[in-house]
Amino acid sequence: MPRITFLEVDKEDRPLVLQRFADAAVVDGTLQEKELIDACKDSEVVSCFITSKFTNAVIGKLPTLKLLCTRSVGFDHIDVGACNERGITVCNVPDYGSHVIAEHVFALLLSTLRHVPEGREKVGSGTFDYHGLRGMALRGKTIGIIGTGKIGRKAAEIAHGFGMNILATDQCRTIELVEKLGVKYVTLDELLAQSDIITLHIPGTKETEHLIDADAFAQMKDGAILVNTARGSLIDSASLLKTLKSGKLAYALLDVLEHEQNFEENKELISHPRVVTTPHVAFYADDSMRNMYLDSFLSIEQWLAGKEPEHVVRPLNVVCDLPVIKKP
Repeated sequence: MPRITFLEVDKEDRPLVLQRFADAAVVDGTLQEKELIDACKDSEVVSCFITSKFTNAVIGKLPTLKLLCTRSVGFDHIDVGACNERGITVCNVPDYGSHVIAEHVFALLLSTLRHVPEGREKVGSGTFDYHGLRGMALRGKTIGIIGTGKIGRKAAEIAHGFGMNILATDQCRTIELVEKLGVKYVTLDELLAQSDIITLHIPGTKETEHLIDADAFAQMKDGAILVNTARGSLIDSASLLKTLKSGKLAYALLDVLEHEQNFEENKELISHPRVVTTPHVAFYADDSMRNMYLDSFLSIEQWLAGKEPEHVVRPLNVVCDLPVIKKP
């Protein structure tokens, strides 16, 4: 039996893993490069999550590795090119719970715009006084969705339920969103200029790094709200902080940060009164966690049976007519 290692396993998920793979090595916590290499050095199969950085240097020191499964949609923490060169199969979980992340967008919006934390604080201090807690309704507002993949589509469905006007930008149109939900596809510039709320749902790549920069902020409406549950690298943090200080943005609601593991780097941004941050938790719900493990198990079992896993990471081969996300 090949040696199988599961990384970043929460203690409550450990029984689920060992029930399926009784002989697997199970490791919790975040591992630095040397610890990661030590944990995986004899493994043929590794199941990881997003804080395990499989760089070219790490992969080069894992000669027995044959299958690398990330329990996430994104795989920017893995050097896929280096894996391909060494014949290592890389799998992801295409959709363990897109609805969960989309729901978190609206959890951030509703709790912030209806001042739920402030209201709780008032009541907790014995004050039943609504003054200073006037909220903002979502109905009739325009939401701009950057990226209409699985998560972006779910966000559009929820926004439609709230009676919002929905703009979207992507390299491909999703016709069902247009026909069923009234989504209007526009250029990125148009979306930035017309949206009351902007939510990001694209992967973090070299092409999308700092997509939301000083120029993008300048195009936004005064009082706009920015939500990011995708990747921290999409936003230029320095420009975001400067824009917040200027008063142009009403709120930045962030589940991800550009320098996520460096509190000091983010301290000023996190402490800004119009910034709400959560610790990269949008994905973290009961059914999504179960699904990401089950999909990862499936890839491993298919590989062990000599079959090609159905969730192998491959370059996209699509032809689309809306190259509107690319920066000039």
